[in-house]
Amino acid sequence: MTKPTVALFDYGSGNLRSAFRALERAGAGVELTSDLDAARRADGLVVPGVGAYAACMEGVLKSGVDAVVRERVAAAAPVLGICVGEQILFEEGIEHGVRTRGVGVLEGRVDLVEADRIPHMGWNTVRADEGMRLFRGIGSEERFYFVHSYAAKAVPPGAKAAIAVHGEPFVAAVERGALAATQFHPEKSGDAGYALLSNWIKDL
Repeated sequence: MTKPTVALFDYGSGNLRSAFRALERAGAGVELTSDLDAARRADGLVVPGVGAYAACMEGVLKSGVDAVVRERVAAAAPVLGICVGEQILFEEGIEHGVRTRGVGVLEGRVDLVEADRIPHMGWNTVRADEGMRLFRGIGSEERFYFVHSYAAKAVPPGAKAAIAVHGEPFVAAVERGALAATQFHPEKSGDAGYALLSNWIKDL
């Protein structure tokens, strides 16, 4: 049986090694690439990201993968964003008072999480909307690994979402059509993360 192909896009940001291994373990044929045509033709495209929103967007724009993400979303071709790779899918991000335009395939903005302890670092539960494909078979007590200070707080129109709470509620995962994204790191989330990535790959 042929494995689904996944392009893990390298635009200069992201913990690519652990994401590569996790996707491979979950059943994908993974290609680490910065080639736009490879990103277009793969069964699934993964957009990773760590660090600052503005720096990630700079790499995204320089690589040109923003256009490929929009093309794939318009064509209902699967895309998965992870951590800051999720954040940049929204229309804009605000960090330290600086507003940066995002890829814009999800309505809304990313802003500072209001909590006593920032960054939000460690394990947390999420409350997923019924019918989310990412969370098939994953119990409500499962924990996922987060490292972030910023997040989207409003669910985009027409999307299903998983909500986590750290000081205040925020969007921990979102899916709409073939577009999916997680604020947490599934590749660092043990068995729960493996189950989530397996669910995504099975739908490719």
